Amino acid sequence: MDALRRNQYLQTMGVDVWVSRRSVSGSAVAPASAAEDLPTEAIADTALHAAPAAKVVGAAARVISVPQEAAAIVPNVADAPTRRGPSDVGVTTWESLRAEVLACTKCTLHGSRTQGVFGVGSREAQWLVVGEAPGAEEDRRGEPFVGRAGHLLDAMLKAIGLSRGSNVYIANVLKSRPPGNRDPKPEEVAACLPYLMRQIELLKPRVMLAVGRIAAQNLLSTDAPLGRLRGKVHHFGELNTPLIVTYHPAYLLRTPSDKRKAWEDLKFARSVFQGLNPT
Repeated sequence: MDALRRNQYLQTMGVDVWVSRRSVSGSAVAPASAAEDLPTEAIADTALHAAPAAKVVGAAARVISVPQEAAAIVPNVADAPTRRGPSDVGVTTWESLRAEVLACTKCTLHGSRTQGVFGVGSREAQWLVVGEAPGAEEDRRGEPFVGRAGHLLDAMLKAIGLSRGSNVYIANVLKSRPPGNRDPKPEEVAACLPYLMRQIELLKPRVMLAVGRIAAQNLLSTDAPLGRLRGKVHHFGELNTPLIVTYHPAYLLRTPSDKRKAWEDLKFARSVFQGLNPT
């Protein structure tokens, strides 16, 4: 991705970028139109914008302000929670799994939803993004992460070279919307989580990104706060898939001062992925 497009995506996230005059030849980076209503904060990221994306692995690991244990590209975090165990959903294809999800009546949420929200993206993707549950707009449209939070998530992903239409898959822990967007109940998670487990088994992602406290806690079987889960490589499932935790985009819309931390998480996740796929 060229520097101009990457900077536009970062500005959409609400992150101001530093650009060398030598690299811009006297012209300023144009802001992305979607950023007009989002507060911004300053962040100088010389290493990111002075080198091509494919060469950033070492630099990114040096400049990220995360706990010391995260400095290695793929550290072995012994105390990181790991969730294990096979899915109990007896289906073998994406199509049959989708049909099962959309017809599910395993918890009371099916009675209040408009439709189930299965997931979106490439079924060959090496990245999996997992959120909490559908909101009102997702319930109407049948797709995860739409509306303002979805636009912000897309901008966050594009800033590290990902797109829901090509190289990332996006899903939620819950496939049905909780009334009033309340937190999921334990029995609702218990009913829905096997579907996500089966999606993971079919996709076999190289890296997982958990966005938000509830997604992270349910994937890792922990009640640790999000602040303690960030900045580490956790491992998920029988394949020990690296899992990185960051903020939910809806939270970032409410708390734009934490967008810089989310950008650090994204760079860290990218460095982990690049460490698994050395050039």
